[in-house]
Amino acid sequence: MPKHFMDEYEPLLLKDFEDSKKAKFPSLSLVLALCAACIGGTFQYGYNISIINAPTYVHDFINQTWKERFQTDISEDVLTLLWSTIVSGYTIGGFIGASVGGVLSVKLGRKMTLLANNIFALTAALLLGLSYPAGLFELLIVGRLFTGINAGVAICVQPQYLGEIAPTSLRGAMGMGTSIFITGGILSGQVVGLKELLGREEYWPILLASTCIPAFLQLLILPWFPESPRYLLIDKGDEEGCKKALKQLHGAKCDQEWEDISQERNNLAGLTAKKPWELLRDRSVRWQLLTIVLLNAAQQLNGINAIYFYADYLFKQAGIPSDKIPYVTIGTGACECITALTCGMLIERLGRKALIGGGYSLMSICCILFTLTLTFQDASPIIPYLSMACVFAFILSFGLGPGGVTNILTTELFTQTSRSAAYIIAGSVNWFSFFFIGLVFPFIVVGQYCFLVFLVICFSVALYIFLVIPETKNKTFLEIQNEFNQSPNNRAANKTMIQDLC
Repeated sequence: MPKHFMDEYEPLLLKDFEDSKKAKFPSLSLVLALCAACIGGTFQYGYNISIINAPTYVHDFINQTWKERFQTDISEDVLTLLWSTIVSGYTIGGFIGASVGGVLSVKLGRKMTLLANNIFALTAALLLGLSYPAGLFELLIVGRLFTGINAGVAICVQPQYLGEIAPTSLRGAMGMGTSIFITGGILSGQVVGLKELLGREEYWPILLASTCIPAFLQLLILPWFPESPRYLLIDKGDEEGCKKALKQLHGAKCDQEWEDISQERNNLAGLTAKKPWELLRDRSVRWQLLTIVLLNAAQQLNGINAIYFYADYLFKQAGIPSDKIPYVTIGTGACECITALTCGMLIERLGRKALIGGGYSLMSICCILFTLTLTFQDASPIIPYLSMACVFAFILSFGLGPGGVTNILTTELFTQTSRSAAYIIAGSVNWFSFFFIGLVFPFIVVGQYCFLVFLVICFSVALYIFLVIPETKNKTFLEIQNEFNQSPNNRAANKTMIQDLC
């Protein structure tokens, strides 16, 4: 091997070796803190999405209540409107929660915001549980709104907390806790919603009210763990509190983490937490903002909802009896959950860029295959089974990167003073996209060719990731910021900004 080759690549090989040594297992305290934050956080988000997926009993309740009040059956249009209001209340609440979550995380701290957020979950559980005995379907609307606020705050604040308590070498794996618990929540909701458990007509109010259980668990467990060390030192200037939190989370050998946080504090000296509008005007983070807006919009608009929409139809086409489809659907939830766990184990080895870029690339291929299999659905008895394989392949590809890495990048691309504002913007875009896809979805899904739209989205995002986003694995927040600022696009932006100031 030529000597100049070794001279060039030996430092990189040594760095990879050092990085692999750094990526040790997290302490027990750190793992328990992750579980405490997630069980009442993004677990709730996934759980409350899946338990509302059986509308028949709620339709019957609304019709019965309407008939008792007005002595006439409700019209189909009004019933559809009320059901749509109940469902959309979740996304509207999520948008509100994302908007206030970042502000609360600065004023109260990450941990205290997560604890206070359980007020919304408990209020929602009370309203949803009382709706049937009180004969008030309006309580379902308000209850789902509060459930959405809880989810919006959680998905805004919890990833910040996980990213800030984790050491640099484990930040990706810890950040995957968000995705793992979302998929775990979805799977739990699917299982609990089976007819053998709480999926029967007489139990649906209990099913909707069961959202109080994760809230109580978080209120019991999370107080035993510390606030984010970064928040304590950089936002509050509490050195003793920061050192105490680091020791509890990482053990006695936490000098490297303390040095990283101290360096970031010195670099941000004199700066305060930015408001969203201030961040939008800051040209130095323009590419970071564009990145998180694009990734959060794509997370909802990439076709994952269309896949779940077509799943039941494809299962029926494959000859699966209608009463057995809920059990097969659990398979899709388990598939996504296992993929999130796998991604958590791979992220510190393969890096963020490879996983999220590779995920969108595989989803692009699945969109092509899915369009072909749906087009020739009746050509052969084997085609429906190929379509089912495409469903699981698409879900695996989504869970491999886009499902989990998006939130990690939102944490990593910003420093402490910008992160909360970035999460407000990212969360608002994510929830608006969620609402938008629910609104226009019936018009998009006009046949198998709707996946060509999703193909364009997935391919465009994959291309953007490979061309623009740097790898963030094993880098401090300051190193990531400097790497973004040194890219050709950002250098041009900074030069323009300097010229404007002059």
